[in-house]
Amino acid sequence: MAELKTRQHDADVFEFIAAYANSEQKREDSLALIKLMQRITGHPPKMWGPSMIGFGKYHYRSDRSKQEGDWPLVAFSPRKAAISLYVYSGIPEHEYLLKDLGKYTIGKACIYVKKLSDISLKSLEKMMRATIDFLENKYGRNQ
Repeated sequence: MAELKTRQHDADVFEFIAAYANSEQKREDSLALIKLMQRITGHPPKMWGPSMIGFGKYHYRSDRSKQEGDWPLVAFSPRKAAISLYVYSGIPEHEYLLKDLGKYTIGKACIYVKKLSDISLKSLEKMMRATIDFLENKYGRNQ
């Protein structure tokens, strides 16, 4: 089984943002996301892999394979094309949370937004809380 490449480590989150975010808007949005995600999770920001900032973590075991590992409860990455938000469970029962979110696109594992002002922060907060509840109910409380 392949080892996960995206792991939590001790690199400085704020140095990463200063170096990686390719615009002042992305830097400001990243700092706002840190405040929001830290308030919602109660966990400080930590670097995960080379470009993801995560909050809290849970230990999962895949239902379909032997894969298991740690993953952040919620996370984001200020990528060049868009901010990637890892805040959505993707389960059918949570689809209603997307209705009032605003302007976004969605991939297999994340939601993409050009800038934070394109979405409703109230809806984002509801989505994060529902996702965290789902993950903690499924995998148990971790750190």
